[in-house]
Amino acid sequence: MKKEEIKELSTQDLKDRLEQAQKDYLQMKINHAVSPVDNPAAITRDRKMIARMKTELRQRELNNK
Repeated sequence: MKKEEIKELSTQDLKDRLEQAQKDYLQMKINHAVSPVDNPAAITRDRKMIARMKTELRQRELNNK
């Protein structure tokens, strides 16, 4: 998902996707600790995506004040 796609989402949809992404990221980290993941770059990619979503949510929060 790109930055532009994140900005187009509604706030509630963004929160839902963020929650799901965090669950998936945590599960991937646990699986990677047990046995190596095929693509370890996916961990970094997911972490950055979560950060992008959190940044957009924070921007919206600051703009509404």
